[in-house]
Amino acid sequence: MYSTIDDFMDYVELKNPGEKEFHQAVHEVVESLWDYLKDNPHYLHSRILERVVEPERVIQFRVPWRNDRGDTEVNRGFRVEFNSAIGPYKGGLRFHPSVNISILKFLGFEQVFKNSLTTLPMGGGKGGADFDPRDKSDGEVMRFCQSFMTELFRHIGPNTDIPAGDIGVGGREIGYMFGQYKRLKNEFTGVLTGKGVSWGGSLIRPEATGYGTVYFAEDMFNHEGKSIQGKTVTISGSGNVAQYAAEKCIQLGAKVISMSDSSGFIHDKEGIDEEKLSFIMDLKNNKRGRISEYVKKYQNAKFEKGKRPWSLECDVALPCATQNEVSENDAKLLIKNGCKCIAEGANMPCEPGAIKQFKLNKILYAPGKASNAGGVAVSGLEMAQNSLRYSWTREEVDQKLKEIMINIHKSCLEYGKGKAAGPEGPADVGSGSGRPPALTAAQVVQHPEVAGLAAMLDAVGFCIDIVLVHRDDSRALVTADGLHLAVDFTAKTGVELCTTLHQQALEALVLPAGIVPRNTRLICG
Repeated sequence: MYSTIDDFMDYVELKNPGEKEFHQAVHEVVESLWDYLKDNPHYLHSRILERVVEPERVIQFRVPWRNDRGDTEVNRGFRVEFNSAIGPYKGGLRFHPSVNISILKFLGFEQVFKNSLTTLPMGGGKGGADFDPRDKSDGEVMRFCQSFMTELFRHIGPNTDIPAGDIGVGGREIGYMFGQYKRLKNEFTGVLTGKGVSWGGSLIRPEATGYGTVYFAEDMFNHEGKSIQGKTVTISGSGNVAQYAAEKCIQLGAKVISMSDSSGFIHDKEGIDEEKLSFIMDLKNNKRGRISEYVKKYQNAKFEKGKRPWSLECDVALPCATQNEVSENDAKLLIKNGCKCIAEGANMPCEPGAIKQFKLNKILYAPGKASNAGGVAVSGLEMAQNSLRYSWTREEVDQKLKEIMINIHKSCLEYGKGKAAGPEGPADVGSGSGRPPALTAAQVVQHPEVAGLAAMLDAVGFCIDIVLVHRDDSRALVTADGLHLAVDFTAKTGVELCTTLHQQALEALVLPAGIVPRNTRLICG
């Protein structure tokens, strides 16, 4: 058993040497769970953390293929099957030169929690290869995908592992792999998501992650009585997530001023409208060109080579490119330039220092585990429609996606309350500064509606220290070391004990439901 977070991280780093991205992801989650685990040491004795951070299976294989010149090339393929406690493994395939076991383990680990938040029965996994589809012909991509699937097919299935697309894996790549899977297995099953519509794909699967990110940002604004309409938005990336995040922002009346790729970013002060976005989509999806070509077409825009768009003045920032693209200095610059909201479209795009700055400055911040869960949610819907042999309309899928994102935001509000790491006091996950002031312990006990209930709670061993927020449904949320006590002011007869967002997901994955430790003492640290 480990006495501190550092002790546990020493264990993780010793078992997984050199995997810095995986270490970062584990540290972020464990840090949010630690106080609760210390108060309930039986979880530590059961080795819950060790079980959660260890993938169930890690598959690595050789991928030989032939280029257009007739030369044989060799790449390395992976599939990390992380956790199947609540459903078959589910997560994307990434084709990019940066792919290694550390990145895939971090992505698979995050995917476990993200998938549980959707409320759909999906486990977590991730895979891919260090292959770069950029500048490759369709024939080369096809031959690589067929070779990749020739090995992968024996490890996946509709009830085992259902991969999807990710960076470098779009409709073209999914199509080639799905065709090879059908040929090898002699069956048509929903084993891959992100397929074309003619093969059983969802009508808004490519749009889902980008749409979901914007829906989540809109929910955060709505919670504070505001709207994303009229806001200036800066977006990084120019793949599916960034493209459709921009599309949804435009539809909701926001002004998008930037997009990027690995070469740099474009800044269009006039705003990227539907016509300009169509040009970008054609440029990136069909011509597979560089974002810098935008300024040749629209000469009022500027291209900043080798930079990211976080120096621009904006109201909303949507990092939709890759991990660790927003540093602590970037965060300070965003805040200085008036940014009010950050919603992560990519996986772990903000470094720990950046997240700290957002919390300290009461900025609306949506972690990728929640805000980019729209993609995997619609993947789950695609799995469902494949099983049913039935297709929903575009409007139906979009509405289901919106409802899922609203419910995820509600879960963040209800279970994700926490304390900021500085003197600013309590801060909310997925929320900002417009909260009622907290009551002190003395005020709680003196409150006429609570006095009798407080006495009852004290008699059974509970200690109320601080109320974070009064809800519209006549309840108050009391926080303490990762636990919430919801006090019903109207009934005055009982309480409901629940856990934080991460802990709720953890218990759903590894513990029987309905277990509440006895003699739990609620003390606000």
